[in-house]
Amino acid sequence: MKILIVEDEKPIANLIDLNLRSSGYQCTCVYDGIEAADLIEHNTYDLILLDIMLPGADGYELLDQIRPTGTPVIFITAKDSLLDRVKGLRAGADDYLAKPFEIIELIARVESVLRRSGRMEERYEIGDVVVVPKSMQVTKGGVPVDLTHKEYELLLMFVRNRNIALFRDAIYERVWGTEYDGDSRTVDLHVQRLRKKLGWQSRLVAIYKVGYRLEDPS
Repeated sequence: MKILIVEDEKPIANLIDLNLRSSGYQCTCVYDGIEAADLIEHNTYDLILLDIMLPGADGYELLDQIRPTGTPVIFITAKDSLLDRVKGLRAGADDYLAKPFEIIELIARVESVLRRSGRMEERYEIGDVVVVPKSMQVTKGGVPVDLTHKEYELLLMFVRNRNIALFRDAIYERVWGTEYDGDSRTVDLHVQRLRKKLGWQSRLVAIYKVGYRLEDPS
């Protein structure tokens, strides 16, 4: 999946680039609207992450250029009022993410837009483990793995955010759907079960006082 990141704040663009590459995407960063317009004219992308306030040409002008190509767009901007969000979506953006944002949310939105646009069939291969969310199928070495619903949701969160450190509270709130109460045992016990069932003792690593990270060098 090829993603164009159009963001004039270089630290933010580089942070997005680093994390999306860690998740397996091929990224190109550009920091002004004129250069972005040139790249869009001469290249094909699966998704464009687009700031609104840019030097040279703003995000709305670029969106007018992008729409005929059918390339999905996620606006990423500090303009976070309801009217701004409605304006962006009505202008043709596929999603709208206000700064500041968590990387885990950005990646989830990227995957959601790619799936909706039909550009990505979700399938994750980590070593000999294969996860196919559409069919909720998990295999290890070609053999189906029996997981509980929560174990499966936890696994899906890890594979969709591989190589990214996930905080315990974020894991708990996403998988269990309630506010984290400070009891880490629920998350820890489910992680231990996943490690055992998938043989991920060295791949699913604990990060001291933070949470966990699924390491996938490939």
